[in-house]
Amino acid sequence: MTAAHHPIETVVRPRLPVDIRLTLGPLRRGPGDPTNLVDRTGAWWRATRTPQGPATARYSAEADGIRVAAWGRGAEWVLEAAPELLGARDSLDGFSPTGLVGELHRHFPGLRIPRSRAVFEALLPSILEQKVTGREAHNAFAALVRAWGEPAPGPVPLRLQPDPEALAVTPYWAFHPLGVERKRTVAIQMAASRARRVEETQTMAPLDAHRRLQALPGVGPWTS
Repeated sequence: MTAAHHPIETVVRPRLPVDIRLTLGPLRRGPGDPTNLVDRTGAWWRATRTPQGPATARYSAEADGIRVAAWGRGAEWVLEAAPELLGARDSLDGFSPTGLVGELHRHFPGLRIPRSRAVFEALLPSILEQKVTGREAHNAFAALVRAWGEPAPGPVPLRLQPDPEALAVTPYWAFHPLGVERKRTVAIQMAASRARRVEETQTMAPLDAHRRLQALPGVGPWTS
């Protein structure tokens, strides 16, 4: 059987403490986000598109580390990317914060900085968050995923974000009932039509990556 039906697994043993909810929380766009789920055991589920295909991953804290299980065609890619998603690049070398940053660091020692390697998946909700309230943006994102996303692989009812190619050719008026006006729609469609170049930014120097993202109409410094 393939990972589409049964998971493949690995255990990540980070050098630093990792609080899964704090670390992966920024990837969840509101409590109604159909692409992320926290179950009753505290495990974090996430649906994503990878270069190898769709995948669903489950991250759970265990005695021997963080156990990662993955389903779908992109399962192997998800396992390989898990350390970075859990903040494996973080280091406390030379980090001696004071003031508010120091206080926050003491209160949240398990907060790491995740790297999802999924740029368009971060860009889409970021565009939706332009010039509206958080609730409006989260509602629009959830509606868009439910309308045009696909069921994710695995045993829980998650959905994948819509395929960029599909978003690029969806008529602008179809976004309006979902709470997205024409200006943000145009920005989404332009980014979706250039999704391959958007994804390339993950391997670019930060300044070059920002320049490429900000060359997209409707993507400014804040969104980038």
